[in-house]
Amino acid sequence: MEIENMKKLGITILSVFLACAVNAQTAKSDVLQDLEKSNPVNQDLKLTAKTTAATRLFREKDDLTTVIMIIPKGSVVDVIGSDTTYFHVIFEESEGYILRRHAMSVEPADVSKTAIQKTEPVIQEPQAVSREVQQSRLSYLEGKYGTSMAAKMMAGKIWKGMTSEMITDSWGKPQKVNRVISGNTVKEEWIYKGSWLYLENDRLIEWGPVKN
Repeated sequence: MEIENMKKLGITILSVFLACAVNAQTAKSDVLQDLEKSNPVNQDLKLTAKTTAATRLFREKDDLTTVIMIIPKGSVVDVIGSDTTYFHVIFEESEGYILRRHAMSVEPADVSKTAIQKTEPVIQEPQAVSREVQQSRLSYLEGKYGTSMAAKMMAGKIWKGMTSEMITDSWGKPQKVNRVISGNTVKEEWIYKGSWLYLENDRLIEWGPVKN
């Protein structure tokens, strides 16, 4: 009888010991999880900018016709690069370029602690967006070439002596460029949807319709 009581006592003590060990391990795991939550290992830092005016997002910074969308004033964009004129940004999963003068850079923010601001897109009638884009483009051309020349470019006009940059600002990038270099002369044929342009040493010499 005594032996049986000793066995029961031994089993009881062993059960109590195992229960305490399990509880201790569980408590240790909870403490580790709390520490991981309060001290995250990966804290990515991002540079952002806030738009000070409604601005266009271009797919290509050298082609003003590649407008992806209008970013509303006060929007926050992620900056992934920049130069003296443009910010290279990501906004609502779209990547492109905006003018630096239309945005103000913000100090790097800890994204693990700071919620990234999301701005609902502004719904605009197509005509209103078009007028805003045209007005912004006119202002850009006037600042670069003057009022008279800007008006001609807005009307899609070209003339002899234009540089390749002026042609691109007026018509956009060509679909194809054929280039021949002969001595010190660089000859280029620019192909658009319905026209061809002939340039020598970066100057427009002649143009005409594309023959089907």
